This record gives sequence, C-alpha cells and structure tokens, in this order.
Amino acid sequence: MNVTFFKRILGFLTYTSVCFSAGFFIIQLLPVRISGYLQYLATIFTSIAIMMLTGYLIHAFNHNKRVNIYLEIINALRKIGNGDYNVQLDLNTGKKNEMTEIISHFNHMAKQLKQMEEMRQEFISNVSHEIQSPLTSIVGFAQALQSNKLTTEESNHYLHIIETESRRLSKLSDNLLKLTSLESEHHPFERKSCRLDQQIRSIILACEPNWLEKELEMDISLEKVSIFADEDLMSQVWTNLIHNSIKFTRQYGTITIRLQQMADQASITISDTGIGISEQDQFHIFERFYKADLARERTKSGSGLGLSIVKKIIDMHDGSISVKSEIGKGTTFTILLPIS
Repeated sequence: MNVTFFKRILGFLTYTSVCFSAGFFIIQLLPVRISGYLQYLATIFTSIAIMMLTGYLIHAFNHNKRVNIYLEIINALRKIGNGDYNVQLDLNTGKKNEMTEIISHFNHMAKQLKQMEEMRQEFISNVSHEIQSPLTSIVGFAQALQSNKLTTEESNHYLHIIETESRRLSKLSDNLLKLTSLESEHHPFERKSCRLDQQIRSIILACEPNWLEKELEMDISLEKVSIFADEDLMSQVWTNLIHNSIKFTRQYGTITIRLQQMADQASITISDTGIGISEQDQFHIFERFYKADLARERTKSGSGLGLSIVKKIIDMHDGSISVKSEIGKGTTFTILLPIS
C-alpha cells in the first residue's frame, strides 16, 4: 500500500472521530428520554460506519493488491521482452480466480519460452561444432597441399580427406534444411497409395554395392502391403535405416528386413548383427545431433540428424518407431505404420 492510501484512512478516521465525539457531547445535554433514543440511533449509525469503514478497507486493500500484481506482470513482461526468460511469478492471490488463471498461464508461457531458448542455443552450438570440425580439416589439409615436399600418394590422400569433409558439410547442410522444412507447416506432404514392399526392395537394391563390398548376408521377407503415405518421405526413412545397418555391421554380418501386415498396421523390422547401441544411448538416438560415437565405436561420423529426420517423418504419418539393441550383438528398429 502507498502513502496516499494511509493518508485517506487517517483522514477518514479523524473525521469520524470528531463527528461522533461532538454528537455524544450534544446528546448528554438533552433530556434523558431523548438522550437514550439518540444514543440508540448513534449506536446504529456507529455500527453502520464501522461496516462501511471495514468494506472500504477491504476494497482498498484488494485494489492495491491487484495493482501490485499488475505491476509485477508488467515488469515480468518487460524482462521477457529483453530476452530474460528466467521469470516466474510467485504471487499469492488467495482463492482461485481470474487473476490466478492469468498468473498460471503466464508462468507456463515463460517456462515454454525458456525451454525454446535453451533448445535454440543448444541447436546453434551443435551446428557450429558440426561445421567447425570438417572446416578445420579442409583448411589444414589445403594448407598442407601447398607444400612442394609432398609425394603424389600423400597429395591424393589429403585431397581425398578434403573431398570427404566437403561431402560431410554438404550432407549436414542438406539435413538441416530438410529437418527445418519438415518441422515447418509448409513442407509438401502428399499422401497416396503406394506398395511398401516394392519401395523397400528398390532401396535394398540401390544399396547393393555397399552390402556386397562388406559381403553381408541380406535376409529379406516382404509381404505385399500397400499404405497411404508420402512416398518420397518414406523413401528417406528406409534409405537412412538401411544405410545405418550396413554402415555399422562388420564384415560378413547379416541384415534382416521383415515387412508384414498386422491388423490395420504395417510392421517393418530392420535388424543387423552390428556393433549395437548401449542402453543409455537408446534413449537419445532420435534427438538432434546425438551421436553415440564412443559407445558404438564408429569409424565414420555422421551429423546426428538422420534418425531425427526418420522420427519426424514417421510421426507425420501417425506411426511409431522403437529400437532394441545390445552392444556387440546388433540392433533392431521396429516401425509401425497405419495402413489407411
């Protein structure tokens, strides 16, 4: 409460006190019968005055309290406007009313904004790290190529590294654009009826040079299943998962791919006998930029965006994806998609 409020209360009490003091003094000078009657009236008016004063005090207190809450909300909004999302209103407004609803929604909004800001900063940090690593290699080996003391074999080796890192940058850029587009509301999404078994089989054949090079056994069983989906997007799912299985399966290993219809769903499992994923990493593999390099002993590093894209596409089709794996024994991805 401010000083003006206290001045008003003090003035009201002083004025009331003077009036009642004068009234009682006059009453004492009147005859007894009239004096008693007037004292009775004075008691009634005194009670009314006290109730009015109490009501005024309650109203004034609530008014000032509400003003203070508004000032707190305005100050919090000003902080958010300046980029400080670490704001939570902790105001005791008594019983539940429209003000407590406003405060509750405000705190929820501030919490969501804080989480989005943390995700944005983490995203920028991850992108910077992913870009910096190949750029450092490209610059370093480009400088080394300027030396006249290199053999032809060394020069070719350095050029190969530069080419590999350049492709890695290009893929990172492509995946970033793809993921950003998928998460927006403007990505083209055209469902149509397509034969899932034919699509998966064509991608397996497209990857043939990769699994023949490692002499992998491909155990394929595909039932005839049609689904209503965006064919181009689903093609990215199978390409990514099959490439990963080939990539992380050692020489002479086995990759098993199964497709079958289960009630109103298509069930797809892609299993390998590769290096596996630790139990801890399985909880994070669909997160952006998450790479279990140490746990999986990867010889080739990706961007950590491939499985994020896979998860997003499957979610767009109202499906689900899960993973089961054990270090040294392989990994199985299970995808469930609605038929219609």
